[in-house]
Amino acid sequence: SSGKVEAMGDQAWKMIGGRSGSVVAVRPLRHGVMTEFDVTQRMLEVVMRRVGMVRFPKPRVLACISSDSSEVERRAVEEAVRFAGGRGVVLVEESLAATIGAGLPIHEPIGNLIVDIGGGTTETAVVSMGGVVSGRSVRVGGFDIDAAIQELFRTGYGIAIGEKAAERLKIAVGSAFPVSEPATAIVVGREITTGAPKEIRVTADQIRQAIAEPVGRIVDAARQTLAEAPPELTHDVLETGIFLTGGGALLRGIDLLLAQECEVPVHVTDHPLETVVRGAGAMLDHLEEYRTSFQLVRRRR
Repeated sequence: SSGKVEAMGDQAWKMIGGRSGSVVAVRPLRHGVMTEFDVTQRMLEVVMRRVGMVRFPKPRVLACISSDSSEVERRAVEEAVRFAGGRGVVLVEESLAATIGAGLPIHEPIGNLIVDIGGGTTETAVVSMGGVVSGRSVRVGGFDIDAAIQELFRTGYGIAIGEKAAERLKIAVGSAFPVSEPATAIVVGREITTGAPKEIRVTADQIRQAIAEPVGRIVDAARQTLAEAPPELTHDVLETGIFLTGGGALLRGIDLLLAQECEVPVHVTDHPLETVVRGAGAMLDHLEEYRTSFQLVRRRR
């Protein structure tokens, strides 16, 4: 109620569902778009304090953005960073940072296909010679998979479950590909008609069918990106495969489904949750080396 940021990240996630009426959980970014400018600015201020901005006044900042961000959306990110205390804001496409974070040779004439499944967006791109040759951004990700699980209980059982319960189910029994060993999970929700608590047991197959639509959109984006790439780069991808990153890469069987549908090998990066930020850090450390990539992003605007 005071407008003060009480918590962020994991700490804020743990507070969801609490009883305090004076605290509300907000996602200032949804589907790759800034929906709450003031909250985003305050969130960035907290981030900068945590990394020691006091010791580095007006730090240089590199921000990753969706490849289909509009001019207005890009300007909003730049302004939010500046208001939070940054300077010299450089914008780079998230898929490019993910490719660098995965340790792939982006400056060589070799095609690398990266699929980055985030919370609100999925970025797919064939990267070669320091830039994105073909790519797509679909506004679907891990949050949409959670929402699909919530919808399963709402329409199938008349039960309401929260975001945290849906995410726990996704981690426990969620899969994008049929599993060899059947798994079940129990969840307690609230009956929509009576408000009474009710316990429901669900199987991995039920969850897989419930999330098929958002997962299918992710797979389609990867397949279309590969189809739109030049033939010589497509040949490279057929040999090297798809590199899968982002939190969505941890969904059980998503690599097997992509391999089956795209007919290429799929490799999950070593640190999928950190691949993009590691790549962004490498770009910030070697600004001159990657300068052409930054300029290419600005021209694409």
